[in-house]
Amino acid sequence: MEWELYHNSFSLCSKKVRVCMAELGLEYLSHPIDLIETGRYQNVSRAFLAVNPAGTVPVLVHRGRTVYESHEQIVYAAAHAGERGHTLLPEDPETRALVQTWVDCASLVGDDPTHGTELRAGHCVPGLTVPIFAAMVRYIPYRKILFGLLFHPHKQRPLVFATLKARGIHRLPGLAPAMALLARSREHMGGHLDALGAQLSRSGGPWIAGADFTLADVSWVVILDRLAEVDWGEHFWGGGRRPAVAAYWQRLRARPSFALAIESQRCENTSKGIADVKRAKRDDPALRAALEGSG
Repeated sequence: MEWELYHNSFSLCSKKVRVCMAELGLEYLSHPIDLIETGRYQNVSRAFLAVNPAGTVPVLVHRGRTVYESHEQIVYAAAHAGERGHTLLPEDPETRALVQTWVDCASLVGDDPTHGTELRAGHCVPGLTVPIFAAMVRYIPYRKILFGLLFHPHKQRPLVFATLKARGIHRLPGLAPAMALLARSREHMGGHLDALGAQLSRSGGPWIAGADFTLADVSWVVILDRLAEVDWGEHFWGGGRRPAVAAYWQRLRARPSFALAIESQRCENTSKGIADVKRAKRDDPALRAALEGSG
């Protein structure tokens, strides 16, 4: 097959590339790769490290050429998809620059994307994902988490997951570094969503660049989906807050690519994590207050 994609069901960047491929109508040979939160450290297996020595997903392969970064993968796919790609990646220089700005804002860049949260909404995602990470690793045996200490190129990550498993979601407020990251990410994500709402108003909608759905929207659908997965939707756009963003989210969810590339791909462990986060916040008002703050 012309295209191959190594991807994970829960990975934000994997979702982004799947949405892009669905919007472009590009079929691909699918290689699902587990991350620890979805079951095991398959991404640091010998077989996968031969594909990507960095151990990250997604990886896009096109006619033998490998592209490793998701924000580059979606541009590459659109550039090689003929007429359909011209809509997602506009040819007009001014519109393309606008699209690229919003793609960049939604991207995770570098080995430690927890820095620069004020610059990129994508860098706010790891901190805001902490509650569901804590919920999902509840179902993962310690031996599978500690396997990462042997083979993961970034040893801190399996240690973080082991800590989250030991504490659980209800004791997250006592984990000061995680809560500091979450609070900073929550504050800055609010600013990014304000900017998104303003851009939707400027463009006249229904999409970020105006009438056409572009790579900017491909990049932002997965940001909003992650916020919804971790039960941040009510906090950020519920109760009449940010109505332009709330309406945009509903339009994104109605696209066929959302059902194909996101909803149908959710694994059992993700579904358990979603339910556990909602239940924990519902049953423990102090936890909800600690996670959501006063903003």
